[in-house]
Amino acid sequence: MGPTESTGEPVEDRWVPSALEQERAAYRSARTRRSAVVATASTLAMLGAIVALVVSSPGWPRVKETFFSWDKAVDSLPAVLDGLWLNIRVMLVCAVLIAILGLTLAVMRTVRGPVAFPLRLFATAYVDLFRGLPLLLVLFLLGFGAPALQLSGVPNSALFWGGCALVLSYSAYVAEVFRAGIESVHPSQRAAARSLGLSYGQTLRHVVLPQAVRRVVPALMNDLVSLQKDSGLIAVLGVIDAIRAAQIETASDFNYTPYVVAGALFVCLTIPMARFTDWVARRQGFHGAGGHL
Repeated sequence: MGPTESTGEPVEDRWVPSALEQERAAYRSARTRRSAVVATASTLAMLGAIVALVVSSPGWPRVKETFFSWDKAVDSLPAVLDGLWLNIRVMLVCAVLIAILGLTLAVMRTVRGPVAFPLRLFATAYVDLFRGLPLLLVLFLLGFGAPALQLSGVPNSALFWGGCALVLSYSAYVAEVFRAGIESVHPSQRAAARSLGLSYGQTLRHVVLPQAVRRVVPALMNDLVSLQKDSGLIAVLGVIDAIRAAQIETASDFNYTPYVVAGALFVCLTIPMARFTDWVARRQGFHGAGGHL
């Protein structure tokens, strides 16, 4: 018999599952569909019960008017969206700077030899200092204190110093993530690279860092999710981001729906990134990451 038109292989050479295997596959498919139906039904029933309980409570009308006013949400949405765009830009710029500074600090902490001791000491002190300081305190110190110095050639805007505070604080945490990745690479990798004639810098660049970064990608993405949320803290400096815009909208009539709108927008940003982080972690071999829905 000649080859098939689609695969080019003889029909008799194509593998066909046995009747028992087809029965097992059909059973597994049926169980999967049944589990999905049961999970969906139980979730809808639970959500329906929660909604019914909340809506029927005596204080719901006041809660709805104060926190879930549709008209107020529509009116405040453009201003909050404009502020959110600022948060996104701050997050993207700071993420790049944090990655560069964090990797530099991690390399400084892991470099060997007595000559490099000052680098290790500086990196260790930096990490200890900014991991110990609350981010809000760093924002206050830089956002309010640094502009008072009137340094020449340095911007005095609160947005600039707020971004600096985010970079300084987060780079300390990211540096530890990178350091963990670097130290997880087996010493035999370094020894093999050096035996092939690579210098210390070449070994670090071509052998150690590619493996280290690949291993810590899920942890780095978790830090990015946190940075997405913490970018809203620059509002304490008066920068009109999503949170500050919501505060301005709320101040006109003391209706707190704009805060709910801002929170919903931040959630819409962080949840997809969190699920993507879980997916990347599972692909990296962390099969328990994110659990199973």
